[in-house]
Amino acid sequence: MKIALFSDTYPPQINGVATATYTLAKTLRSHGHEVMVVTTSLANQHHLAVTDGVLRIPGLTIKRLYNYKFSSIYNTKAYRIIKRYNPDVIHVQTEVGIGIFGRIIARNLKLPLIYTYHTMYEDYTYYVTKGKKPFDFFAKRLIASLSVMIGDSTTEFVTTSSKTKEALRRYGVKKYINIVPNGIDLSSFDEKNIDSLVISNLRKQYELNDKFVILILGRLASEKSNDIVLKYLHNFIEQNPEYENKIKLLIVGDGPDRSNLENICQRLKMNDIVEFVGPIGHDSVHYYYHLADLYCSASTSETQGLTYDEAMATKTMVLAKFDDNLTEVIKDEQTGFYFKTPTSFNAKLMKIIKLEPSEKQRILDAAYQNATELFGLDKYYERMMNVYKKALRKYW
Repeated sequence: MKIALFSDTYPPQINGVATATYTLAKTLRSHGHEVMVVTTSLANQHHLAVTDGVLRIPGLTIKRLYNYKFSSIYNTKAYRIIKRYNPDVIHVQTEVGIGIFGRIIARNLKLPLIYTYHTMYEDYTYYVTKGKKPFDFFAKRLIASLSVMIGDSTTEFVTTSSKTKEALRRYGVKKYINIVPNGIDLSSFDEKNIDSLVISNLRKQYELNDKFVILILGRLASEKSNDIVLKYLHNFIEQNPEYENKIKLLIVGDGPDRSNLENICQRLKMNDIVEFVGPIGHDSVHYYYHLADLYCSASTSETQGLTYDEAMATKTMVLAKFDDNLTEVIKDEQTGFYFKTPTSFNAKLMKIIKLEPSEKQRILDAAYQNATELFGLDKYYERMMNVYKKALRKYW
């Protein structure tokens, strides 16, 4: 089968959609399919280019949206290249720019259109409305209407979790919704593929020896609620001062909320505890999971939460703010831990720190097994191919 994937974002950019698109392309190719990825250009690239099956179209960088890049909705030269490629299906991963271009091509070439809804945009209206209620209300209504229009106009509609499916139903989407969680290349997180010297050097660089290491990893944006982790950790140390010199929090990533998080650290006098690592390369991500004793997140804006799955694949313990979206991924005290309040955060963190080695290993093994069953690439491939075959049948 020949598949064309359309996404505004793709590695070396680091975000969930970029990773999901890269993983899907790699998985399809590994099973013998031809894949063309259509995406935006690299930094400082001003001309259309095709390299290793990736067609990059020049676009405009929007710094306010953490350097997200948008292309025009149509490019004549790219259209000709894709038409010559002659795909069997079009799979759109994003909504505007490249996503609209993919829809135009599917319509013009009379091809089945698969669309994956990755992002709960109602959690991002703050960037436009600044939280002002009348504007925010109408922005969320607009997002709901657009989600219905985009979803119902596809051949096959895909999303990554039951929570997102339920939200789309509330919006009014009537189309059948396939649930296909994004796959994870578990092999890249396997300890046997980790260079122990790199780990050793990182531990020295950040002075982590004899520390309990907590990790935050990903885009630093207000909807990720990283400020909650900082405030709850500060409260934990106030309640348990004996741990003040025994805990280190690594914040890996960058984004518009970084300065706010740095100000919180300054105000709470946590600078000795918190290390802002900054952005890292896609190929280095797994090292930071292996550095950590615990991955922690307070975000409730995820459609799937790839970072939880990656942590479990690395056999790193997970502590997450409870969200309905995570109930299949994290089973409390069986494959990870939940918190809801500062009190439960304190109790769960203390329990994790004091886990007996055998109990800790039991939880990590169960989490890894669960991640493998839910998000392994073989299962991911099988689910996605079922969607493609359904879409193709509608065009026979």
